[in-house]
Amino acid sequence: MKRMISGVALAALLGLAAGMAASGVRAAEPAAQEGAARMKERLQERFAAADTNRDGSLSEEEAKAGMPFVHRHFGEIDNAGKGSVTQAQVEAYITAQAASRRGSR
Repeated sequence: MKRMISGVALAALLGLAAGMAASGVRAAEPAAQEGAARMKERLQERFAAADTNRDGSLSEEEAKAGMPFVHRHFGEIDNAGKGSVTQAQVEAYITAQAASRRGSR
């Protein structure tokens, strides 16, 4: 449950940071930028820990074991059907999902 909440919080912060950057809006406080940077750093750490064979990508099995959020959305993130996802693909997916949620409000 803690990982799920962390994944949701990470998605929200990365989406917020990406949305602000895309729209040219600057954070009202440096603390907000620091929070987004910490969340991105945490994603990098979790991705590296889940990448057990150190090839720079996660297989579906690695995602299942180390990043449940990525595993649940693996088919959407791996849109090329290669059987693995990179950290950049995960970040792009999180950013797109956050933008989609903002657009539907």
